[in-house]
Amino acid sequence: MANIKEIRERIDSVADTRKITNAMYLISSTKMRKAKKILSETEPFFYATKAMIERVVKNLPEGTEHIFLESKDDIPEIKKKRGYIIFTDDKGLAGAYNHNVLKLAEEALAKDKGEHKLFVIGEVGRYHFNAENADIEEFFSFTSQNPTLHRARKISAEIMDYFYDHKIDEFYMIYTVIHGNTCEAKMEKVLPLDFITALYQKRSPIRGNMYEEFLMDPSPSAVLDNIVPNYVTGFIYGAMVESFCSVQHSRMMAMDNANKNAEKMIIELKKSYNRQRQAMITQEITEVVSGAKALKRSKEIKKHGKR
Repeated sequence: MANIKEIRERIDSVADTRKITNAMYLISSTKMRKAKKILSETEPFFYATKAMIERVVKNLPEGTEHIFLESKDDIPEIKKKRGYIIFTDDKGLAGAYNHNVLKLAEEALAKDKGEHKLFVIGEVGRYHFNAENADIEEFFSFTSQNPTLHRARKISAEIMDYFYDHKIDEFYMIYTVIHGNTCEAKMEKVLPLDFITALYQKRSPIRGNMYEEFLMDPSPSAVLDNIVPNYVTGFIYGAMVESFCSVQHSRMMAMDNANKNAEKMIIELKKSYNRQRQAMITQEITEVVSGAKALKRSKEIKKHGKR
């Protein structure tokens, strides 16, 4: 059993750790509120851009050819080239956040029968795939802790180049979203945009007086080249902010659990400390009483001896 000094040092150590975890909890809660505000401000642009794309596609002239209108369903699975954009954090101490994302990514890669390339955001993802000897096509070295539109545009520009050059047929994002008080890793297709191809194939000519005059200048292809990348940028930016919200929520919950566990440990250690201290005091009292009795007997023996 540990002595009283070791228990005291252990209590101080746990208390110091609790101060750190409590500070991390407060920082994460502040960052999460900020990220949620950014996300709510981003959503109107995202939905407005999607509505504009749908309106443009409905009014495209017959016979319009464009890479965004092409369906990839006719490509055999074994020949499909897929790109996976994987959002992880730069560090741990966030519960199962990174584990869930990487697990979903591993499952998707295991099911993929064709070629695939990895586009990784976050140091944890880079370390993981390097340890697995997996080839990373593109690692975005900026921190995942500060999502900005500039960074979303950089990622969007990179993947659009791969898509335009037919180096990748389909792009998927693997990131985390918040549902209530829980975080869930999910995978969504970024390119090609299924709602565009489906809408273009199902559209019907407008008849009668319901005709809408819609002028596309300089051409329908140029309009698509302009608004679709903006939509993809908004999609990626939304995923970055969602991931940032999720990691702060996960870290906040992890630090809250750490604070509660530290409190329990301190209570148990204090009980052990008090028991040890009480035992030590009892032993000291016993020794004093025993010494006093021995001294009394010694005096009595000396007194009787003189007689």
